[in-house]
Amino acid sequence: MMVGKGIEDIDMAMPRDAYNTGKDTPTFNAYLTVIVRSPEGRVVKVHRQRSHSPTSNFIALILPLTFFSNGGSAPTLKNTSGNTSGYGPALNSNAQCITYPASSTNRNTNLVMIQVGSGQQSNPYSAYNLAAPITNGSGSGQLIYGAPSVSSTPIVSGSSVYFYISQAFNNVSGGTVVITEVGILIYISTYSASAGAVQYVGDVLVWYDVLSSAISVPSGGSVTIYYTFAVNP
Repeated sequence: MMVGKGIEDIDMAMPRDAYNTGKDTPTFNAYLTVIVRSPEGRVVKVHRQRSHSPTSNFIALILPLTFFSNGGSAPTLKNTSGNTSGYGPALNSNAQCITYPASSTNRNTNLVMIQVGSGQQSNPYSAYNLAAPITNGSGSGQLIYGAPSVSSTPIVSGSSVYFYISQAFNNVSGGTVVITEVGILIYISTYSASAGAVQYVGDVLVWYDVLSSAISVPSGGSVTIYYTFAVNP
């Protein structure tokens, strides 16, 4: 009998012997909260749901450097226009790395917005844009986008730590605007020291959710959306 022969038969996709130990609180969760206000500023609806839809762009961005160096390949990002860009994280001068903050040799990478839409997609992982983005404005079917806000520091509460991203939207379109999808966009630029060049990847969708129930924003009203990311919630 070969030593370790049984290891080849272990089902890595589904650990059938992973029993409940009584200490199975999730170590990470994301939550989506939507608060709708009337024209008078009164809260008329609070919607909460668990957020669970990082996109393929997000997965590519958080994969460790060793994943790419061992595999010999570079990730591909797709911006909201459908254009693809590769970047090559590395520990040498040939690296094409995401830049932050801005300097004389590179450009900033930053949070663009929480974007809302009136469509939906069945496969959030492959989403690179909202199905039907609601545009910024005061015309029919539009919302006025406020500036996004991020908690200045992680917030500690007992053994839990969390931070949030929020953004307010005002409806001066003259009619009700319905929101069914939400996403987070960041602007990405990369820099290659060997090439001495900046590549502008553009706006990239990194998180996407279809709401479990549609949100109606009344004419003259507003809506504020919160994404909360928590460790040991």
